[in-house]
Amino acid sequence: MPASTLSRKSGPSSGSKKSGRPIYFFGGGRADGNESMKNLLGGKGANLAEMAGHPSLRLPVPPGFTMTTEICTYYWQNKRTYPKGLRELVDENLRHVEKLTGKLFGDPANPLLVSVRSGARKSMPGMMETILNVGLTERTIPGFIRLTNNERFVYDSYRRLIMMYSDVVMEKAEGIEPADDMGIRKQLERIMHHMKEQRGAKQDTDLSAQDLRELCTKFKAKVREVLGKEFPDDPMAQLWGSVGAVFASWMGRRAVAYRKIEGIPEEWGTAVNVQSMVFGNMGDDSATGVGFTRNPGTGDDRFYGEFLVNAQGEDVVAGIRTPAPINEASRSDQSRSLKSLEQVMPQTYEELADIRDRLEKHYRDMLDIEFTIEKGKLYMLQCRVGKRNGPAAVKTALDMLKEKLISKEEAVSRVTPAQLDELLHPILDPSAEAANKPLAKGLPAGPGGGRGMIVFTAHEAVQWAKDGKQVILVREETNPEDVEGMRAAQAILTARGGMTSHAALVARGWGKCCVVGCAALSVDLRAKTLTVDGQTLREGEWLSLNGSKGLVYKGQLPLRDASEGNQMLDAFLKLCDSIRRLKVRANADTPEDATRARKFGAQGIGLFRIEHMFYGKGSAEPLFKLRKMIVSKTEEERRLALDELFGHMKADIKATLKAMNGLPVTIRTMDPPLHEFVPHEKKALEELAKSLNVSLDELEKRAAGLRESNPMMGHRGVRLGVTYPEITEMQVRAILEAAAELIKEGMKTIPEIMIPVVCTEAELAHQYAIVEKVYKEVLRSKGLKAIPHMVGTMIEIPRACIVADRLAGVAEFFSFGTNDLTQMGFGFSRDDTGAFMGDYVEQGILPADPFQTIDQLGIGELMRMGVDRGRKVRKDLKIGICGEHGGEPASVMFCHKIGLDYVSCSPFRVPIARLAAAQAVIQEKKK
Repeated sequence: MPASTLSRKSGPSSGSKKSGRPIYFFGGGRADGNESMKNLLGGKGANLAEMAGHPSLRLPVPPGFTMTTEICTYYWQNKRTYPKGLRELVDENLRHVEKLTGKLFGDPANPLLVSVRSGARKSMPGMMETILNVGLTERTIPGFIRLTNNERFVYDSYRRLIMMYSDVVMEKAEGIEPADDMGIRKQLERIMHHMKEQRGAKQDTDLSAQDLRELCTKFKAKVREVLGKEFPDDPMAQLWGSVGAVFASWMGRRAVAYRKIEGIPEEWGTAVNVQSMVFGNMGDDSATGVGFTRNPGTGDDRFYGEFLVNAQGEDVVAGIRTPAPINEASRSDQSRSLKSLEQVMPQTYEELADIRDRLEKHYRDMLDIEFTIEKGKLYMLQCRVGKRNGPAAVKTALDMLKEKLISKEEAVSRVTPAQLDELLHPILDPSAEAANKPLAKGLPAGPGGGRGMIVFTAHEAVQWAKDGKQVILVREETNPEDVEGMRAAQAILTARGGMTSHAALVARGWGKCCVVGCAALSVDLRAKTLTVDGQTLREGEWLSLNGSKGLVYKGQLPLRDASEGNQMLDAFLKLCDSIRRLKVRANADTPEDATRARKFGAQGIGLFRIEHMFYGKGSAEPLFKLRKMIVSKTEEERRLALDELFGHMKADIKATLKAMNGLPVTIRTMDPPLHEFVPHEKKALEELAKSLNVSLDELEKRAAGLRESNPMMGHRGVRLGVTYPEITEMQVRAILEAAAELIKEGMKTIPEIMIPVVCTEAELAHQYAIVEKVYKEVLRSKGLKAIPHMVGTMIEIPRACIVADRLAGVAEFFSFGTNDLTQMGFGFSRDDTGAFMGDYVEQGILPADPFQTIDQLGIGELMRMGVDRGRKVRKDLKIGICGEHGGEPASVMFCHKIGLDYVSCSPFRVPIARLAAAQAVIQEKKK
């Protein structure tokens, strides 16, 4: 966009290029924009344009216009000012709205009121601002009352405007931080609550027109007292104050926090939508509601939603009143006694259900819709791709594929790795649930099980989680200010709110265990207590939640894996497998890990670490023998110790090869620094000295000689094998004999011997010669003509990437060890980055922790170099990755991009890698 002036030309562009056009109109059966223009118009603006203007839709959308995301960028780059000419364009578009509605903005006789709403390209529920009823002033109120013949409605709308505007525009947008969390909105709510108590009113709707008129006067006095300025009584001042506040909310604390969690770039900005108001609070023939074209919690193909009679949109999601179901499929325990929209307004419901069908067919996705009914007439205020939890995402994708609404590529693209991960989340153990009576029941708003200690504020949730505690955030209802605490908690529990409340929407988007609308709960924030069913629980006591059923239990119930026997998960992953090219293996060190990896669909083991047989269960005897070998002084001593160790190692390797049943297994020779295995306890040292027939002093001298200044870059991996060839010899013999014995038992095996920490081809050639020698000996001893195997290296040193062409002259395969490659490439100690990495990411010095996701610019370039140079020498060079990055979606996609054959990750990340590998193919085709 030009820095100084704005173009009035039509013909928008939906790409990343600047459009040169700041405002896009919609309404009256036409629209300047369309659904493809989300980057420019934001999600809300693009979809309003689509609903209003697409020939196959042309739905009843109140007219309005969208100010583009480019205006937001300009606003923040130019000290919160607007480009020249914008005000004139807004006036021009207001005239179009006036023409279609037959009302005039600011007119005392026939006033037009508008809403001002945010609209980022990616949904950020509740994180930015909305102001409704803009244009109500002392001058327009009398005419609006005459026009509507409903004084109560007009003053209800006015008190809402005062509450929203003073909070959003006069306080938040001005950067005012209220003391003791007592912002202007809370103070106005207290005044209203006090009046309701005085009048004996249970609901806001019980207040009379006189009550509301008096309330508005008190509100304005409180605004003047607290904020030091008058509530604006000029329509244009209200409009521009609202527009500025919505643009300002893009940089608000909660929006910034949410963007950080969701990875939404700051430079995207938000659009602003100015739309003529329609009113759901005009009486019993008016209503407002939120719906989903399918159930967002289960994926069931049934229209699902909630509504409130005589209300405005914020009431439904705020959780202040219990919403009623739109139909029987939406009914819950909380709304059992309430009449549905289908019962109250059957004709309007049929019209809404028809629109639901048309929208889903048009968008070919599950949608989230907002609607208002004004005196029996239906209006559509929003539609967007609906947030859904993992199980619902997978079911919806598979169902829509069966319904031939979408292709298999689209089905795979519809599920994010985070959503798939939800299907692998733990659930409460069903047997434990059967043995425990639920404390309470609410609405199932987030999947899986969760347990933690009770906390009552978002701040406490964050602090306790930082201290390593598991917490459940318990609230009357959540609001957008709670977003960081909601993220830090294991689960969320609210006393109020429906399935479309803020807590439910956010938790569902994150796949976080959540129970909302648990009306039996009584929360006392001051006493920090929760009372339910005659029991009082205090902060720090444990709760367990079943977010899939809405059940709350006292205490810590055990959790179990939810993925076993999940037919829907299996069907979806088979769909992914039909698309992906990149193979997926697992890092596994025991037969149990190998079996688990196969259940998750691993196509082999990409990293079997021999040294892991010396940790954990059953490791005492082999560890003792390893220690004997480590502290041996002569080759003779060392060979004796290796002979004792050989049987353990062969048995361990054989069991793992057998578990993989013919799939390839990459076995890394011993890698960690030897001093790590030397005991420190005196008793263990004495036993070791006795077994070696040396004094304790002598043993301690030998142990001291193993200590290194920088052990991670010291005597380990291939260097150990060069210094002590007999160690490599024993390991190779264990691998090949294990394979030979399985072959003789009629099984297929494919061991891949991987030499770690290599930086020169001479090291690899040295070890390769040992492998060849042992291979011939094992063939003779076992009477076999061949034992299928490969010999390769782990690429984890930057120099190895540079000389990959030379290494490929010896190695048959490469496997990138990205943990160490990242460590050496950055010069970061991977064990010590906790002291500064958070600051680096927070301040934008690094875009992400490079130990979590591959640094494609630097480390990724080393990898690309290794691939290119290696394959120039050996075209059939097999190349994989076995570092922690192998299960991280962005890293998997990068591995596909540079032509790797496989990724390897922990067994539990295998399904995520299968999905990411399929999505990499789909992205490649799109490009």
